[in-house]
Amino acid sequence: MASRHSPTRLLRAFVALLLPLALAACGINSVPTAEENAKAKWADVQAAYQRRADLIPNLVAVARNAANIEQSTLEGVIQARASATQVQLTPDDLSDPAKVEAFQSAQANVSSSLGRLLVTVEQYPELKSQARFADLMTQLEGTENRINITIRDYNAAVQDYNTRIRTFPEMIGAKLIHGAKPLTPFEAKAGADTAPDVGAMFNGS
Repeated sequence: MASRHSPTRLLRAFVALLLPLALAACGINSVPTAEENAKAKWADVQAAYQRRADLIPNLVAVARNAANIEQSTLEGVIQARASATQVQLTPDDLSDPAKVEAFQSAQANVSSSLGRLLVTVEQYPELKSQARFADLMTQLEGTENRINITIRDYNAAVQDYNTRIRTFPEMIGAKLIHGAKPLTPFEAKAGADTAPDVGAMFNGS
């Protein structure tokens, strides 16, 4: 009788061996795909911040040439920009909360310094009336909006990836095959990372 049941036992053993592999296969493609998507979204965030960094020198130059704005205000913007451009965050660093925090803080300082500059500009109506300055303000407003959108998209991609590597059955493949680590979302600090309300300034708000 033992021989009649041996095929069944062999089949069960075979299934027992294949089941973990089958479950792990669920994350073989989906986990790295989700990770690459999150990293691509992060590249969009960096591009948006770079666009802002590129606008700042022109903005400062126009403000300096057109009005007697306090030098400390302009220097604050310049220094914040310089510090932010020195804080580099590669896709491989996205699983390191400390490095993401450093990047966030540097960019928050830029937002804060820009906010102070825009408040100061209120005292110089002749500067606000200049076409070149108004154009730069429009570009800055669009860039700040783009930053917010790219951060939102990045955080959504991170949430999807982090959920995948922590949810059965994809977590099996994520741990056994990919050694996946959670990515860090970009969290704006209360008040510190608020985009300058350029539109409100020109509407007289």
